[in-house]
Amino acid sequence: MKPARVVGRVELKELAPTKEVTPPPQKEEVPLKLEIIPEVPKEKKPTKKEREREELPKPKRKRRKREVITFEEEDYEEILRARHPAREVFPGKPQKKPLSRPPLKPQITTPKPIKKVIRVDEEILVADLAQRMGVKLEEMIKKLMDLGVMATANQTIDVETAALIATEYGYEVTSGVEELEKAIAPQEDPPEKLRPRPPVVTVMGHVDHGKTLLLDAIRKTNVVDEEAGGITQHIGAYRVETDGNAITFIDTPGHEAFTAMRARGAQVTDIVVLVVAADDGVMPQTIEALNHARAAGVPIVVAINKIDKPEANPERVRQQLAEQGLIPEQWGGDTLFVEVSAKKKTGIEDLLEAILLQAELLDLKANPDKPARGTVIEAKLDRGRGPVATVLVKEGTLKRGASFVAGPTYGRVRGMINEWGDNLKEATPSTPVEVVGFAELPQAGDDFIVVQNEKIAKEVAAFRQKRRKEKGEVPERISLEEIFQRIQEGEAKELRLVLKGDTHGSVQAVREALEKLSTDEVKVNVIHQAVGAISSNDVNLAAASGAVVIGFNVQPDGKARALAEQEKVQVRTYQIIYELIEDVQKALRGMLAPEIEEVLLGRAEVRQLFNIPRVGVVAGCYVQEGKLLRGANVRLYRGDEVVHEGKITSLKRFKEDVREVASGYECGVGIEGYSEWQVGDIIEAYVMEEKREG
Repeated sequence: MKPARVVGRVELKELAPTKEVTPPPQKEEVPLKLEIIPEVPKEKKPTKKEREREELPKPKRKRRKREVITFEEEDYEEILRARHPAREVFPGKPQKKPLSRPPLKPQITTPKPIKKVIRVDEEILVADLAQRMGVKLEEMIKKLMDLGVMATANQTIDVETAALIATEYGYEVTSGVEELEKAIAPQEDPPEKLRPRPPVVTVMGHVDHGKTLLLDAIRKTNVVDEEAGGITQHIGAYRVETDGNAITFIDTPGHEAFTAMRARGAQVTDIVVLVVAADDGVMPQTIEALNHARAAGVPIVVAINKIDKPEANPERVRQQLAEQGLIPEQWGGDTLFVEVSAKKKTGIEDLLEAILLQAELLDLKANPDKPARGTVIEAKLDRGRGPVATVLVKEGTLKRGASFVAGPTYGRVRGMINEWGDNLKEATPSTPVEVVGFAELPQAGDDFIVVQNEKIAKEVAAFRQKRRKEKGEVPERISLEEIFQRIQEGEAKELRLVLKGDTHGSVQAVREALEKLSTDEVKVNVIHQAVGAISSNDVNLAAASGAVVIGFNVQPDGKARALAEQEKVQVRTYQIIYELIEDVQKALRGMLAPEIEEVLLGRAEVRQLFNIPRVGVVAGCYVQEGKLLRGANVRLYRGDEVVHEGKITSLKRFKEDVREVASGYECGVGIEGYSEWQVGDIIEAYVMEEKREG
């Protein structure tokens, strides 16, 4: 503690004298008097409930007489159990009420595993696959090398290889192509869903033989005046009713457009009406139209027109067509001939009756209760409505608002108009309608398929466009060198030819020489022959029919040459008949069924057995001679007895899948559906190869 120090001094002096103060006199206290006044309480008004109680008579209370029970102490528990049998009673302890429901048991829920799915169209870049799976690119390339696939980051691999790699990392690969193909695949129709549909008829014939006038007479409307020179400018489709039956007519500018659509894979016609003028008879264009109809494989009804003319000779027409193989029904054949006059409108009902009779023989049916499928008949760009196309519904019902795919384009049905200009809400099978709502202009012959929604339609259209760019607009056609691999009709093989020559004599001589090359196994079929240069019509016919164009002393014109290159149709020209025959002979040799022979690959001995999970029993083998090839046929010998025959499905070396194993090496072998191996078994591997003549 710090020592005190002097801060200051106080000096005391005497106080000054003060005056005395006298207090005031005190007053006398007055005592307080308390007076208690009794207060009378105010009467409360009775409430409504109290008034009701006062009005009602008070019920007399009935007292329940107490029941006196005398029992021993040890009987107390039994008495309580008798009164409450559902619960166990403990004397002296309050009991809990039983639960009205059983207690909840704890449930352990395991979350569903999340599927890791990667969608691949046809191919995928190695770098893209690694990025999607979150795998290092170097690791991905190493995995591919282990599988025997040498690929860099910018190279593509197919769906199967991608799926093999993805499983290593717990991913599943789905094929986008399969999903799209499934979305547009045709549905199978149960027999009970099929309903009769109207026939679709195409009118063909010479340009001046009255096709349009005949169709006008059938429709009972005048369309000829609207067309320049009486020639149909665009493909039109019309539906007519006769005796309660409907018929759909397709009027083409000629058989060229008909065959051009067939070349694009569109088979829309059920029956062909061949119009021949009774005064002119059969003309070269008539024969050409006949050959196009035959190539389509549809029945033909002949309409002999202009019988009202004085120079008409229907019998001469029958004779000329009989020479072409169309035998009239009156002469014992199977072709219906009807005499009509489009100008006088006579014989029209007979023609319609003949068409319906032919349709009845075909038994045409379709299922209307499914999404629509059809074909684009014609397409045009309308200034006010955009791309517009005439669509022929083949099956199902087309409804307004449906999303669709048409060739490489897509759209949504914004409107449907029939030939009379009526707006339709739906179109049934064999109904032609003008559809508005295409994203781009389709082409005649494009398929028209309704899909589930617009998203799928866009994906399918984009995939088709991509495929066309990668593989070319037109599929590869038939060539004489590979005809034996590509064409066969039923069990008999057939070589189809379109033959053109410089003279009638040379054409007939070449045809006879070619037909002599036919055998029981291989047939030469000249689907069309004519005199003159090779034209674009010949190329179109060959493209649609899978034929080769042969020219003898003639050449294709510039238009035909360009079209043949575009459609990839083979055109071969010759100056010497022997060279022509020799080339066709070589093609026919190739078409003959080759002899099959067995080629031994190798032998291996089973020395050890392994049981591999998810694979089964695998035989550890030593290749004694030759080689073993994955996918090869095998015979399993036990001693001198063949105990099993099958195919090698698994071939491994040091846990790695390999394609083949040579002599002197060990390997693991798995055979499809077989596991009863024994040590000492001998595997004999072989393949079946074709042995060509010569």
